[in-house]
Amino acid sequence: MKKFTTVGLGELLWDIFPAGRQLGGAPANFAYMTNLLGDEGIVASRVGNDELGEQAKRRLEHLGLGTASIQLDPTYRTGVVQVEVDLKGQPTFQIAEPVAWDAFEWTPAWQALAQKTDAVCFGSLAQRSPQSRQTIFSFLKTIRPETTRVFDVNLRQSFYSPQVLADSAKHADIIKLNNDELPAVVQLLGFPFHDEESAAEWLRHTFHIKLVCITRGAAGSLLVSGYAKHEHPGIPVHVADTVGSGDAFTAALVYHYLRGDSLAAMNEAANRMGSWVAGQAGATPARDEARLASIRLVDA
Repeated sequence: MKKFTTVGLGELLWDIFPAGRQLGGAPANFAYMTNLLGDEGIVASRVGNDELGEQAKRRLEHLGLGTASIQLDPTYRTGVVQVEVDLKGQPTFQIAEPVAWDAFEWTPAWQALAQKTDAVCFGSLAQRSPQSRQTIFSFLKTIRPETTRVFDVNLRQSFYSPQVLADSAKHADIIKLNNDELPAVVQLLGFPFHDEESAAEWLRHTFHIKLVCITRGAAGSLLVSGYAKHEHPGIPVHVADTVGSGDAFTAALVYHYLRGDSLAAMNEAANRMGSWVAGQAGATPARDEARLASIRLVDA
């Protein structure tokens, strides 16, 4: 079976929880889960020339992820986020700035990576600085025409704008957002929100998107493409915390999308992956081969 090269492009940071710190950022979580499924997950980001940066690279290596696409910044520190988790496992974030991932550089190494990539997942958070935003779009313009571009919306604090959302959607084949973000996004882009399905169709038509994915937490998800839609009711799980569950969902979705599988298969696999991570503390659970096999070989 073909092994795809899938890149998580964006922020790499330390999530500082009350109980300690964990390496985080959607791109790293996404790449780790992609690796578990059997594709090559690569993190493309930037850390500071400091102890936290060194620890981040060591942690990536421990997780089985390479560090060749991690840039080193001589000025800015490695990113950190203060995380508080409520009684329902829902996190809130305080994200430091400016940090190393605000200073992406368009390098020959990243250009070479872009040209061999089969899928790239990028978000809105890493575009909060003009420099990193420009570099992300250089990457998106350099990939091959057949490469799948996934825009994973992540509305954090005030680090987004209508312009960032619109430009990102224009460069995406897949857009993924949760049911809290969807009304905010379409209204920022000038469309009155009535219901999820009409909002998804508006996004798809307006930005020529192949697949719109709306996650609903414990209530599952909705996928809308040009030829069909599919709803999943969700998989019951005792939530430890939801950090990284959305990134795990995206990893499984992309895994099956690249293989041309049905919306039902994508949705089932993505919900299995997301619920598994939600039931674990942190975003990078240890390999569970039986569970991973059920996600790879989903029968839906």
